[in-house]
Amino acid sequence: MKTIAITEKTFDAEVLKSELPTVVDLWAPWCGPCVQIGPVIEQVATENTGLFKVAKMNTDENPTLTQKLGVRSIPTLLFYKNGVLSDRLVGIAAKKTIVAKLEALRETQIAA
Repeated sequence: MKTIAITEKTFDAEVLKSELPTVVDLWAPWCGPCVQIGPVIEQVATENTGLFKVAKMNTDENPTLTQKLGVRSIPTLLFYKNGVLSDRLVGIAAKKTIVAKLEALRETQIAA
């Protein structure tokens, strides 16, 4: 599965109501580190189909939600479980770090 492009209008349905643990990559096309982490985010999505949902939101195109989410620097990765923000990473992160955070959310979901 590829990443899902989300907007302010689709955020609730795709993220807050998702049955899967979800990571949202907040990025902008002019952001060098965002472009650098992009392929890592795509790999996480492709390699974990059905386990996690991986979404991307362009902060330039969705400024109201970006501000509401308290994003002050990009790239920012927001981790959700059952519609609740559980964790965040700011800046470039290694694939193993991203996957470990998603797996921890999945494990707590299974145990619940």
